[in-house]
Amino acid sequence: MVFTSNKILVTGAAGFIGFHLCKRLLSEGYSVVGLDNVNDYYDVDLKEDRIRHLEKFEHFRFKRQDLQDREKMSGLFEEYKFEYVVNLAAQAGVRHSISHPFDYIETNVTGFLNVLERCKDHQVKHLVFASSSSVYGANTSMPFSVKHETNHPISLYAATKKSNELLAHSYAYTYNLPVTGLRFFSVYGPWGRPDMALFIFTKNIAEGLPIDVFNEGLMQRDFTYIDDIVEGIRRVIPKVSEPDKSWQSDNPVPDSSFVPYRLFNIGNNAPIALIEFIEAIEKNLDRKSIRNLLPMQTGDIPNSTADASELFEYVGYEPKTTVEQGISNFVSWYKSYYKI
Repeated sequence: MVFTSNKILVTGAAGFIGFHLCKRLLSEGYSVVGLDNVNDYYDVDLKEDRIRHLEKFEHFRFKRQDLQDREKMSGLFEEYKFEYVVNLAAQAGVRHSISHPFDYIETNVTGFLNVLERCKDHQVKHLVFASSSSVYGANTSMPFSVKHETNHPISLYAATKKSNELLAHSYAYTYNLPVTGLRFFSVYGPWGRPDMALFIFTKNIAEGLPIDVFNEGLMQRDFTYIDDIVEGIRRVIPKVSEPDKSWQSDNPVPDSSFVPYRLFNIGNNAPIALIEFIEAIEKNLDRKSIRNLLPMQTGDIPNSTADASELFEYVGYEPKTTVEQGISNFVSWYKSYYKI
């Protein structure tokens, strides 16, 4: 197979967002190398099915390896000479970070540092990387804006994502590496992660099992459909970050810099209560849930709403999918995939 000139590395390609992004890029004629270590944090069979789906595309190569492996990563960059890199690989899950902290440092911090090093060594045009709405931590000012400070994370997962943003800025300054970080807000949709609320609720309701509803379903989330997320990423990739000429060192804003560095929220800006989310699942399954109402979990935040206006101004990002339609799409996929 001969790769086209537009070569993109997508790390975390067997993951939920990475899989959908690879499909979109491949459908547009890009040559994509997908990297993933296919760990067992959740159902490996689901990840393998995603990979098999991607391998149907002519211009796709899959690499099963760890971000932390310096030698293999160096060889990968040397072989393919990527123009763009999208780093979506990460150890996910707020609560898992409490019991497995070293996994998060190794993958999310050390692994990301290795990506930065390779991008710097091979003069990648643009590195786009995944951050998270969890970086807003103890901040309760809604909607969350990239102008807000993010210095009070309340989970190790959030702290590693904040670390990514800081590491990226240091490389943008030291090596003039163009970097753009995207803070994702509650992404959902077909092929989603089994540890996420939509998947767990759908599975349990379908099987007649109770669901744990934390904060008694009162917390709000800015659920963002996967196709809208991918559209945003796709628009950002060729929009190489540049120094912000209006940036002032005596009055610094956190989302841009005097170096090629940008940060954006990528969300739906239409939060709904968790209980309404559950009701939409019930409607599509035509079954009522058995609810186990519980208090807030450690590391969770009560509300999460994105102000994505900066991304709209930057690349015209505008989410299109309603929660009702998105849940309907997911439940249809779930029934088909699990043959229920």
